[in-house]
Amino acid sequence: MKNLYIMGTAGSGKTSVATGLALKFSREGYRVAYFKPIGNVTGAFLREDEDAVLMKQLLNMKQPLETIVPYIAGPSYLSGYKNTCESLKNIRKAYETVADGNDLVIIGGANFPHIMGCLGLDAPSLVQELEAVPLFMIKINNDYSLDHAIFINNYMKCKGIPVLGNIFHNVPRPLLAKTEGIYRPILEEHGYHTLGIIPSNAVLTSPKVKEYYEVLGGEILAGEENMDRLVEDTVIGAMTIESALGYLRRSANKAVITGGDRSDVALAALETSTSALILTGGLYPDVKVVARAEEKRVPLILVHYDTYSTIEKMSKVTRRIRAKDEAAVKMTVENIEKHVDWRNVLRAII
Repeated sequence: MKNLYIMGTAGSGKTSVATGLALKFSREGYRVAYFKPIGNVTGAFLREDEDAVLMKQLLNMKQPLETIVPYIAGPSYLSGYKNTCESLKNIRKAYETVADGNDLVIIGGANFPHIMGCLGLDAPSLVQELEAVPLFMIKINNDYSLDHAIFINNYMKCKGIPVLGNIFHNVPRPLLAKTEGIYRPILEEHGYHTLGIIPSNAVLTSPKVKEYYEVLGGEILAGEENMDRLVEDTVIGAMTIESALGYLRRSANKAVITGGDRSDVALAALETSTSALILTGGLYPDVKVVARAEEKRVPLILVHYDTYSTIEKMSKVTRRIRAKDEAAVKMTVENIEKHVDWRNVLRAII
């Protein structure tokens, strides 16, 4: 048995591809398990790695979460410094427990390949330790993204563990043709395979209102029943009402961020396609705003940060797949079937 190690940066689609491949391989008759050596927690209220929670439920895994994810690494993980040999020993022991009785294990990488490199627990080192086949997820924002992908492939090759292939994931529609016609050929010219190009899809890429709330906290003043709405865009209502109207009308399914004292902007936003209204500064809005939000059933969230801090925190929010989110789970499998050479991936690990 070989393992598949899915590497990539934050937001590159590691979870989506891991989910799709795991379910697809399960449907092909293989016993599949999931393992994540280095996990992370997101949001102010979460204390468990969400990928592990998701895969434990989808794959009906019996092992406890602390076995599926033996380590959680935050930005200050060295404060709890552990002996490297002991850390590897614990990861190996947890992996063997998860792998027992299964045909293959899909291993999820940390937010970035370099995380915990100080302790020799970075992705390349773990790929070697767990005798895994690496698959790299490419998040395309611009040409620099391809440079980064080639750098990682070069590094892995130098380490003696060449990447099985690369998957361009969540590719924005305007970049699809460039990805197929320019990025992919350049990657191939360097000797690195492309195993899939997955277009961006709002079902998988757009965070839900509740995911913003998990990061921001605050008070829900209205629309709590619609926290599952997708947020496809954000608009900052810090301009005059005349200027704001143009932006508000052009953006659909958006989150509007404005001060609690800007009732004019808030009321205008509620008359357009708005998924959530986020009021900053801890300033309670006019009762008319709350009443209109209730009427429109739009989530109205009051946070105690200033607008700048709120935007900064929101920029870290990414779409999280939940086991009960049937549309998103179904989409992960469809993406694998339609856009990924999954048969070659399977052949490489069986």
